Amino acid sequence: MMAIFGLLGWPAIWFGMLYVLIGFLPRASVFLFALPLCYTFYRAAVQMRHVTLAFRVRSVIREYPWQVFIDVPRGIDEHPDAEGRGIWIEFPDPSGCSRKGVPLVFVKHYRAFWWLRRIGGPRTKPRLKAQLGTLWFAGDPRFLGVVAVPSCDGITPKRMHFLYQPSAFEEQAERRGWDGVEPSDLERARRAGACFALAAASTGAGANNQEGTGA
Repeated sequence: MMAIFGLLGWPAIWFGMLYVLIGFLPRASVFLFALPLCYTFYRAAVQMRHVTLAFRVRSVIREYPWQVFIDVPRGIDEHPDAEGRGIWIEFPDPSGCSRKGVPLVFVKHYRAFWWLRRIGGPRTKPRLKAQLGTLWFAGDPRFLGVVAVPSCDGITPKRMHFLYQPSAFEEQAERRGWDGVEPSDLERARRAGACFALAAASTGAGANNQEGTGA
């Protein structure tokens, strides 16, 4: 709702300021409105991205329940098992077939600065790192998910951020075959918004089956 209000509000503010400038103020006032007009135009354009992400988050949390994890591995260096590069958070393999976790990378750093500061590195203050000690997660890390931190009362998630594997949305992305992927997992990921999860995971599952048959 906030994203939609912003999508309607920022253009309204831009047109309102332009109306006041043209209809009631002298031309000498143009320079005073130049920066506010540019800013509101920028926010109106960015708000489209907010709305898109809001609907993706909504699709995921309608399909997957929230889970709470304590002190999950995370880092700013490159993860050897990740499909992409960037800061990452590792979640348990939902199939239980492997003791190794599944890393989800912040593929795009849009609105990720808050997370980047707290995932941090050796110089990051412990106070900031502690804010990610407890994480809420909804999704399947083999495809996509939403990560969040607990609210002040600890009973609701806040700062929800959409994460995904590149192969779940990009046809040309390098795909990894995950063990234990069931057809129901693929269908659930598709309902949550994944576009290429079926083809990607099927390819990986087929390769694993061939290896098992050869053995």
